[in-house]
This record gives sequence, structure tokens and C-alpha cells, in this order.
Amino acid sequence: NHRQAYAVSKEAGPQTSAESWGTGRAGARIPRVRGGGSHRSGQGAYGNMCRSGRMFAPTKTWRKWHRRANRKMRRYAICSAVAASALPALLMARGHKVDKVSGVPCVIEE
Repeated sequence: NHRQAYAVSKEAGPQTSAESWGTGRAGARIPRVRGGGSHRSGQGAYGNMCRSGRMFAPTKTWRKWHRRANRKMRRYAICSAVAASALPALLMARGHKVDKVSGVPCVIEE
């Protein structure tokens, strides 16, 4: 349970100065980029339905990444993992190179 938290930037999307044109112009009331002289001016901004706008419900780093498991369940999982490591087919399915290993599980002890 060591997932790395990820999120989108807080500034992603509303990085332009945009203002709605209001009603009466036969267009949606979404904020539009100001100015002229470029393709970007007049395009919709900020909204999640707009190109280069923010996403709906931006991902946050304080999401619930880990779940607590009971001690008995964790011990059972460890035992199952050790037992599964004795099967070369399962190890190869995970991508481990066990062709040249003399025997599995490979136990190293001090």
C-alpha cells in the first residue's frame, strides 16, 4: 500500500484573463479569452467543457490512497505471498527471470 499521491496543478486551466460576454450575443455564457489578434481570443476558458480549461473535480493529493487492513489479514497475505513465490509459473507471469535459478523460493539467510 505505497501508492504515490498525484494531482493536477491548482493553476491548470484558469490561467487566462477571461470574462463572459453576457447574454444577448447568441453564444454560451462561458467566460471567453479577452483581446484580439490571436486564435485564442474569443475562445471559451475556465470551464471543464472548454479546451484548455480546468478538469471537472480536479484530483487532490489528500485522496484516500491507503486502506487499513486487520493484522490477521496482513499476516495471511504475507503467508500467501511466500507460498506463491514457490511456484515458478507465477513468478514468470510477474516478469521475474527464474530460468537460471536452481530452486524457488530463493531463501537467503544470514
